[in-house]
Amino acid sequence: MPRRESTSVTIYDVARRAGVSISTVSRVLNDSVDVSERTRSEVLQAIEHLKYHPSRTARSLAQQEYHSFAVAIPSFTAPFQNELLKGIRAFIREPGLDLLICDLGSKNIETSLRAFLDRGAVRGLLICGVTISEEMTRDLMDIQSPTVLIGSSSPAFDSFTWDDIKGVQSAVSHLVSKGHTYICMIRSAVESETQRNRIEGFKLALEEAGIAYNSRFVVSGNPTYHAGYSEEDGYDAMKTILNEHSACTAVVASSDVQAIGALAAIKEAGLKTPSDIAVIGYFDIKTSRFIGLSSVNQGIQQIGFSAAKKLHDRICGTLLGPAEHIIFEPKLEIRASSH
Repeated sequence: MPRRESTSVTIYDVARRAGVSISTVSRVLNDSVDVSERTRSEVLQAIEHLKYHPSRTARSLAQQEYHSFAVAIPSFTAPFQNELLKGIRAFIREPGLDLLICDLGSKNIETSLRAFLDRGAVRGLLICGVTISEEMTRDLMDIQSPTVLIGSSSPAFDSFTWDDIKGVQSAVSHLVSKGHTYICMIRSAVESETQRNRIEGFKLALEEAGIAYNSRFVVSGNPTYHAGYSEEDGYDAMKTILNEHSACTAVVASSDVQAIGALAAIKEAGLKTPSDIAVIGYFDIKTSRFIGLSSVNQGIQQIGFSAAKKLHDRICGTLLGPAEHIIFEPKLEIRASSH
């Protein structure tokens, strides 16, 4: 990705020092008459003090009309992403905005994101389910458009994340309270910070219950559709559990779709849920409520709505100051699959 004209001082820095929005800084850069002389003076002083050299993108911001913002996401066909997009769409209806979706795919995500950004400036960007590297952080700051992260965090941007450690702990603790002592976990075959946190929650909950943790209890399937969060992955992992952990009486899956795949494998083996094997999923997608699947509710639609609102507030200049980081604590929804 071509380097922008400034990699140290950004329009965000100028806006923070002058106490104004980035759109106000853009108007000053473009000599707009829609700025008071006092505000113009404060912005120019901030620019001089910080030795800021505006990029072409920064100069173009004030010349664009704000009718839409972009969502960059690894997939928009998986249930989790669908729920998230529902929340985002629920917000943008009221201000009458359009939504531009960038499908990053599951491989070479940063390359895909850079290619998307190079196709033109965006007024605002929601990035969902992507861990941002330091280099990508610099690139995003250089485009000088508000950015909000969902499912990952960076000191530079507003973010919405989940306490996945506590989320899995609540699921395991519930199973222990039901008398289960041999519990397995279905994980994604793909490594991520989210997955590591969920495994840590699983480990901590077992140890708190006085059950020795063994890495063999954590099983992944071979398919890698949707980064391993798929029905096929859950089905494959559950087959492994049935073959290698015959004493297992309960399973926590890292997603609802994995849990749905696990339920199919359990039924195929002639076993019943929850009398033979209890199952708990993660995300609490709408389907789970209809099939009686216990699940850890992440409030996905609520997060999507809140993240879109925060991005809108940053773009409009109604929210100033440093980046805000919201950590949502998931809630276990107990249903028939784990009674």
